[in-house]
Amino acid sequence: MVRFVVAIAASVALAGPAFAAPSFLNDIVPLFTKAGCNQGSCHGKGVGQNGFRLSLRGFAPDQDYRSLTREFDGRRIFPSNPERSLLLLKATAQAPHEGGRLFAVDSQEYRLLLNWLQAGSPGPDAKEPKVAKLELFPKTGSLKPGEAVQLVATATFGDGAKRDVTWLTKFDSNDEAYLAVAADGKVKALRHGASAIRSMYQVEVAVAAFTMPFERTVDARRFGAKNNFIDEHVFAKLRELRIEPSDGCTDAEFLRRASLDACGVLPTPAEVHTFLADTDPKKREKLVDALLARPEFNDYWALQLGNLFQNRKERDHDVRGVKGVRQFHVWLREQVAANRPWDALARDVLTAAGPNTKNPAVGYFIVTIDEQPPAENSEVGESVAQAFLGTRIGCARCLNHPLERYTQDDFYHFAAYFSRVKFDRKDPKNGQPTILSVGHPDQNQNKNPVGVTQPRTGQFMKAQPLDRSRVDAAPNADPRAALARWITDPASEFFAGAMVNRIWKHYMNVGLVEPVDDLRATNPPTNPALWAALKKEFVDSRYDLRRLMKAILNSRAYQLASATRPGNEADARFYSHYYARRLPAEVLLDAVCEATGVPEKFDGYPLGIRAVQVPDPGAASYFLATFGRSARVTACACERNDDVNLTQLLHLQCGTIVTAKLPDKNGWLAKNLAAEKDDGKLLAALFLRTYGRPPTDAERAAVVKLLKTAPRDELFRDVFWALLNSKEFLFNE
Repeated sequence: MVRFVVAIAASVALAGPAFAAPSFLNDIVPLFTKAGCNQGSCHGKGVGQNGFRLSLRGFAPDQDYRSLTREFDGRRIFPSNPERSLLLLKATAQAPHEGGRLFAVDSQEYRLLLNWLQAGSPGPDAKEPKVAKLELFPKTGSLKPGEAVQLVATATFGDGAKRDVTWLTKFDSNDEAYLAVAADGKVKALRHGASAIRSMYQVEVAVAAFTMPFERTVDARRFGAKNNFIDEHVFAKLRELRIEPSDGCTDAEFLRRASLDACGVLPTPAEVHTFLADTDPKKREKLVDALLARPEFNDYWALQLGNLFQNRKERDHDVRGVKGVRQFHVWLREQVAANRPWDALARDVLTAAGPNTKNPAVGYFIVTIDEQPPAENSEVGESVAQAFLGTRIGCARCLNHPLERYTQDDFYHFAAYFSRVKFDRKDPKNGQPTILSVGHPDQNQNKNPVGVTQPRTGQFMKAQPLDRSRVDAAPNADPRAALARWITDPASEFFAGAMVNRIWKHYMNVGLVEPVDDLRATNPPTNPALWAALKKEFVDSRYDLRRLMKAILNSRAYQLASATRPGNEADARFYSHYYARRLPAEVLLDAVCEATGVPEKFDGYPLGIRAVQVPDPGAASYFLATFGRSARVTACACERNDDVNLTQLLHLQCGTIVTAKLPDKNGWLAKNLAAEKDDGKLLAALFLRTYGRPPTDAERAAVVKLLKTAPRDELFRDVFWALLNSKEFLFNE
């Protein structure tokens, strides 16, 4: 009896008074997350590990509690002797454990688990206040490489109580090349630059951002010239980091760059001559206005929106066909031409209804819902979130989001807004359209709340936006209308930011947030002040896409040279120079056709149509497929691949696209070899058609020298081939 009392006293002393009756939700599950027990590499994988399965990062605490306390006759806990519980013995390596020792017997983690076991292993309590917010302190800071700082994580609960949860919080570095973080939240700067630390406690997340300025002096005059508000923030960030900006680009570089970025076309030789000869100090501003008013701009941005809205034929039981794809494309081009505000355009797509022939935007729901109905089983929730909010919620379909606060319940609450969408589909051979209407399949259910059933819990999920605010969908109304109002509200956290980030990346080649459609609290923008200013400008302009593009094109930041200076060669995130990139697939094919004067033939389309104008991503083209055309299967920007690979290089050098167009008797070169006898003028014309500039003296001298040793026709074909395969032609610089 004495031995029994001593044993109890010893265990109580070890447990300590700080953790009496720990909470399963607020203590035990976060401990498992931090220790890695419920991660995908351990017991959190779908099949568990060695017979023990936990929900990934604790998204199903009820299930976890049953696994711990009931599975295999509760073998993992020993109520009469908690210290001998398998849960503790394995975690401390007192029993064989494939994961090794997770913590020591005298650790805080051990005391917490032991105290929970001694308290009778209480399970999840529905009445217990849930965590509402997580904050890190400090939120920002400036460090030198080698310096360290301790983060403190504070959780605020639903009842207003606050608690230091640093030791139960999981910390990760957004870029381990710049910042390292220990399990206890101690951050160490590793190199010059900037990055952030993300943290997770239960479903709440928080970040702390740090800069590590370079230890060098930059002439303040390098940051002085500014064209607009964008430059204020870009150069302030460069000054903070002590990164020197490059010089400005030349007029020829700007003309080619802006023409390709805004309209997807090369400048013509006549346009180059006119622009270079113009002495008006405002000629760049006038060029921007002219580019944004061109029909080619409408073509190019209809293509971009087609990618965003997944305008394609269905993958299996297609009833809309190419005709429906073309109708949606034409409608999108009309919206661009009319400079339709982004919020109005978004609402039209989100609430599209009726026959797809009269309202082509219905096609958006044909591919996102009707390929795999009903709505909660389809891709519509994740597609809408990614296209309109730049947010990836697909993970939350099966489990809580690993990097954001979105839970599995959040996913189905959001999908519920589309649960009343239904289709009346007819065989297109009969000339009848697909009709989208709104209503429950069972008319008697229309009077009931809008929602879906959560497949894991079986609970009814009422329609609710991702921020968990109350946006009721009236039973007899279109629930999508309520969602569209929430999404496009100027106060929306991500609606303006999602499009701002896409437009910014399009012109600057690197998003303020990367990946461009992965906006989340744990993935902060590289320049928060610029991010806020661009969003404000966009909202204040009533979502005017052209006005936003105009501001970017006119900024000094956009007009910097791609050539680097000592000190900014390694910068790939802060816009100290223009980031060169390969031309997109459609733009590159059009550039080859325009330069050679030989159009590409697309089956089912008239000869002369440009690749940018082709509505259907399924149109057969080995070139476009090789160079990364978007298949539009999902809303992800990663559908388009602008990387460079060996297959592309071989196709340009040896494939028929270039080698067949150069000697074509109807092409530009064949006609001008016969018509232009002045070799100097012919060479200048070649450079203007490809590079948008005249040849340099060295380039001209090299060709003149070669003309003495090779037949004229053969040499100019070789020169043309070399220009078309050069980086200066293939990349926008």
